Amino acid sequence: MTQLIIPIFVIYRGCPNRCVFCNEKKTAGDFPDIITESAFRETVHRYLKNTRRKADRTQIAFYGGNFTGIDRDYQTKLLGFAKPFIEKGLVDSIRISTRPDYIDSEGLDLLEKFHVRTVEIGAQSMVDEVLNLSNRGHSSADVRNAIKILKERGFETGVHLMAGLPGDSRKRFEYTVDEIIELRPDTARIHPTIVFEDTALAESYSNGDYIPMTMDDAIEYCKYALIRFEKAGIPVIRLGLQTTREMEENGSIIAGPYHPAFRSLVEGAVFLDMASSLLEFAQRRDEGVTFTLSPRDVSSFRGLNNRNISTLKERFGLTEISVKTNPNQGRGTLVMAACGKIYKKQRSAISFQ
Repeated sequence: MTQLIIPIFVIYRGCPNRCVFCNEKKTAGDFPDIITESAFRETVHRYLKNTRRKADRTQIAFYGGNFTGIDRDYQTKLLGFAKPFIEKGLVDSIRISTRPDYIDSEGLDLLEKFHVRTVEIGAQSMVDEVLNLSNRGHSSADVRNAIKILKERGFETGVHLMAGLPGDSRKRFEYTVDEIIELRPDTARIHPTIVFEDTALAESYSNGDYIPMTMDDAIEYCKYALIRFEKAGIPVIRLGLQTTREMEENGSIIAGPYHPAFRSLVEGAVFLDMASSLLEFAQRRDEGVTFTLSPRDVSSFRGLNNRNISTLKERFGLTEISVKTNPNQGRGTLVMAACGKIYKKQRSAISFQ
């Protein structure tokens, strides 16, 4: 299903506290404190006009801050801005992002009244110590309770997770992923922790109290999460932070595994594992091989700047790697031909130690 999401950012609105990693002026952009109806309408019309192809579903999304923690009158006003677009059939529904400890019956009644279909929960971690060290102000129990209530009320649910928060570890992050899978959200978003200027985390980093993840670790953590969620039938709709103009300003990002194409790095790592597994099983070295895959998987298989190809050649001493496409081959399937034999690997068959 193709989907158009029209983002409207309510920066810092409704937040009871400031998380150690948060600088929404950088991650979301420098949006105004108060959203006017004229600015709202202009944004929505711009997205609708510039869409190249018709989406199966179009949603207006209120991102940033804590939507259900905003004053109810302002919530009603914002939702009311979107109502005419829904009534005219230009937009199907609304999605919001909010905290897990701000979900209650009265608030959900309001959301239902204004055609909110999707509620994304900022969980970040399911380890209470990690949440405390990140100054989240909620518990893992709040996440479980929020997803349970939202599902009972018929909302689509999304969960946002972060890897590499203060106190986090590989074991703790894997636990978080497994716990979220048990809750069965409809979608997930994941990104590694980045140190932005003007945050408590930046101060901890400068004091030596916080050590960011390496890029290699960030890729490994998120690769694990991506495959585990895919196996569970839960789409990961974003990997890594979406780049904003403000993030690219000098000094905005102080440290951490940031890359504007982070998902491509993770997807490339997945296919590198698949190809390496086939080559190890077939014991192919010092010769050429041919890989066949879906046309939509080629860039991921090759990796950024053909990095996977060069890595495989060096690792296995291969003289030549040919890449062919088969439009009838399903995505996530890698077929290798070597010395007259055919070897096959499914993305879903990747295992982790």
